[in-house]
Amino acid sequence: MNVSPIYRSRLQVVTLLILATLLTACGINNIPTLDEQAKAAWGQVQNQYQRRADLIPNLVETVKGYAKHEEATLTAVVEARAKATSIQVDASTLDNPEKLKQYQQAQDQLSGALSRLMVVSERYPDLKANQNFLALQSQLEGTENRIAVARRDFILAVQKYNTEIRTFPGRLWHSVMYSDLPIRETFEATTPGAEKAPEVKF
Repeated sequence: MNVSPIYRSRLQVVTLLILATLLTACGINNIPTLDEQAKAAWGQVQNQYQRRADLIPNLVETVKGYAKHEEATLTAVVEARAKATSIQVDASTLDNPEKLKQYQQAQDQLSGALSRLMVVSERYPDLKANQNFLALQSQLEGTENRIAVARRDFILAVQKYNTEIRTFPGRLWHSVMYSDLPIRETFEATTPGAEKAPEVKF
């Protein structure tokens, strides 16, 4: 049977459309999509940490004006900020669990230094009444909440990605087409004793 060239080309186009539809529906793009979502979520975590780092110099200067003899606490905050911002991270950090852990430890040290600074501010009623300090404190509290949300979103994005490459059919696509994409690490508690509930005494 002789098939005309026009009919053959139409048949090839229809076949390609059917194959494209089947491949799209089978999840071949899930792994890179989820990988990009995890990277974007990590970018948001970094964005919130940067926002916090940007607020700290103004906060320190405001406290300095009222609490001149609290130099050790202020120095600890400035040094913790410098250390936290000196660790350069990007999307490739997600593939390096050790660097991710170092980054998180530096951010945790900064959180601790800021907590001590807030405790110091309790000793100075004039500072607590200062509008600039109150605005900065409010912004910092809001940023800490945003950091918690961004970290949660990152953890969920990594969970989806890791689940996709470890379950069928994603596991199949991972081994065939995306074997260069590793399982991602997520946040772990790096503060000593973080797994224990704090003692509250009144």
